[in-house]
Amino acid sequence: MPISEVIARASAESWTDEEVVDRVLAGETALYEIIMRRYNQRLYRVARAIVRDDAEAEDIMQDAYVRAYQHLNQFSRLSPFSTWLTRIAVHESLARVRRRSRLDQLDLIEDGGSPVNVVESSLDPEQSTSTAELGHLLEDAVLSLPEQFRSVLILRDLEELSTAETAEALELTEQNVKVRLHRARALVRAWFFARVGAKAKEAFPFMGDRCDRVVDSVFRALRADDNKSAAH
Repeated sequence: MPISEVIARASAESWTDEEVVDRVLAGETALYEIIMRRYNQRLYRVARAIVRDDAEAEDIMQDAYVRAYQHLNQFSRLSPFSTWLTRIAVHESLARVRRRSRLDQLDLIEDGGSPVNVVESSLDPEQSTSTAELGHLLEDAVLSLPEQFRSVLILRDLEELSTAETAEALELTEQNVKVRLHRARALVRAWFFARVGAKAKEAFPFMGDRCDRVVDSVFRALRADDNKSAAH
């Protein structure tokens, strides 16, 4: 890559969202890539937190970016661009969940059944803790939460949005965000301990050779002190 292009790209990366938007609106449409690369992770996380499906989350991201691009001239700048963009992804995610729910209910009615709440079966505790990495466990824990808690937890703890930004993106009150975040954290902790169960007491073990080694070292130090005292 030519040095001039590297310098130009580095300069572009330092622009604010609003500066990028202004340039895109002025005709430099290729710069929209900066916005996408800047917020891909956030939109993926919030979409997946709501719809709980990788492929659908990617579809939602694409739809959100397209919709945002088509309505860039409607960005009022009353809130940060990132909040405006996140809200678009949230709305699309929730709309898909509602559509999916209606279709599921229609399928049940056509089959002669009635809508029911489906509870996911728990993973085997020993299998989960022994084969899954911490990151995967955390994903499972977050995805086990009800939607209203998942989205708040993702935006506040993973994307590190402020309470005010999260409230605006999800169209909630700040107090509601605080309550949901507190509840979400408590549920995640409960999820982990429910799967670890009695194994929790065995966490951070200090036994066997390690324990013997420390005991031996202490006694050697004590004997050394005794020998010094006897010599005097």
